Amino acid sequence: MAQSHDMMSRRPPGLRLFGRSGSLRTYQTLVLVLTFFAYTCFHMTRKITSIVKSALDPQTKVGFSHWGRLHTSNTLNIGWLPFNTVDGSALLGEIDVAFLAVYSAGMFFAGHIGDRMDLRIFLTIGMLGTAIFTTLFGAGYWMNVHSFYYFLVIQMISGLFQSIGWPSVVAVVGNWFGKSKRGLIMGIWNAHTSIGNIAGSLLAAFLLKFGWGWSFAIPSLIMAFVGLIVYIFLPVNPEAMEIDIDSGEFNCVKDTVKDPLLEPGQEVKHKAVGFLEAWRIPGVAPFALCLFFSKLVAYTFLYWLPFYISHTRKSSYSIFKSVRHHSRLMIQHILESLFSFKSLQAPPPNKPSLVSGIGGEYLSDAMAGSLSTIFDVGGVLGGVLAGHISDRLNARAITAASFMYCAIPALFLYRTYGSMSIVWNICLMFITGMFVNGPYALITTAVSADLGTHSSLNGNSRALATVTAIIDGTGSVGAAIGPLLTGYISSKSWSAVFTMLMAAALLAGLLLTKLVCAELKGKVHSDATKDATDAQGTYSNEV
Repeated sequence: MAQSHDMMSRRPPGLRLFGRSGSLRTYQTLVLVLTFFAYTCFHMTRKITSIVKSALDPQTKVGFSHWGRLHTSNTLNIGWLPFNTVDGSALLGEIDVAFLAVYSAGMFFAGHIGDRMDLRIFLTIGMLGTAIFTTLFGAGYWMNVHSFYYFLVIQMISGLFQSIGWPSVVAVVGNWFGKSKRGLIMGIWNAHTSIGNIAGSLLAAFLLKFGWGWSFAIPSLIMAFVGLIVYIFLPVNPEAMEIDIDSGEFNCVKDTVKDPLLEPGQEVKHKAVGFLEAWRIPGVAPFALCLFFSKLVAYTFLYWLPFYISHTRKSSYSIFKSVRHHSRLMIQHILESLFSFKSLQAPPPNKPSLVSGIGGEYLSDAMAGSLSTIFDVGGVLGGVLAGHISDRLNARAITAASFMYCAIPALFLYRTYGSMSIVWNICLMFITGMFVNGPYALITTAVSADLGTHSSLNGNSRALATVTAIIDGTGSVGAAIGPLLTGYISSKSWSAVFTMLMAAALLAGLLLTKLVCAELKGKVHSDATKDATDAQGTYSNEV
């Protein structure tokens, strides 16, 4: 017999000081706030490298252009060895690939471990570990480290600790909220991703003037502080606080929230679910594969969007002619996202003049990066709408599939008419972000929590982290593959890239077909039963 779940999820030390005071609503609010800031910190530290790259390799024009990369001899010793050499951008790209690979693989193991230990402690380990190794990356600035393998290993270990974050926070939130309100709550809660991205970009960019090491150190200190707060105050589940979530009672203190996470009367089992057993839970495999293609679209659009905006130009000379030649440098550029400020560069004299495709106006890299945040804003609204609609309809698969199908014309319209003007670009980008990120947010939050408490588990509440890790880990593989493919396909045309994205969105929707049919069948049966009951009641009244 496994150790009691109540014993493994002890009362947080900070809450012991308050005795047994507090309602279910109070603890739910505390959980939402703490997990929100916790995962905001994960994304904040994850964004630092994309900002610091310009300081590590300042003489390399990041990105692809028709006249190739610009290099000068490093006579001024600007930048940081080994990244300020001819192959500096490629080395930075290799570090990013290694980080994503370890992060994706670690996600599967993190969920498996998370269901077997106190999630409060496990999440704290992930936050403190991330903070330590993010600081060690920046410590290379003060220790005068110039070994590529030092930075590579540090970033890989950081990716391993980063993988702990998502399964842990989703499992904790899922423990505290019933299914009927989970979609809307998690849709709003999922805004931490965008806020973390923006906070990390702004903070790292501000600290660069003091030395690039500080861009890593200060955010890491913030994350370590939040990690300690999580350890002291985060209640993992109602059982740890001795609260009956079915009635919302705690020492005769009642709450109006009566949405149970598990069905009343179910016997709660404490044995953790195995990895293969979790894959066999109905709905896990279809949603995991759907998220693979959904994140492929979302992350490709997110990572390449600033570059696409700044290079949407009309010219007889293909600006992507040299992309194939620089395919090794692709990863570095695609991970340059929000607020990656770069200097504006004029075309050389012997090349054809370029006219911006966005209303005839040239957009700098900095402006393009700022403009691309509209995609994130649309994604936040999409996540909230998808969660709310799925709650009202009680149909996660129908909602996710509908959003993915709507993303197909949105992508087509953005590619076709996004260059007409800035206003058109912003409007279509917002709509595209809403439909692309809506199902992505829904699946990684509410759906994962639902499946982690599926009825086939017979009341076993210890599968949340494992199921979340399986679904998001599978999606993370797509998140890495999508931008990688874009680096090669864009050498031919961006129309081919958008065709790939539309095909991926179509596949994401089709993978949910069986679940959509099951939900529709259930609703038809439910409506028929309701009509029969109403008819019988009417007949009885007439008699």
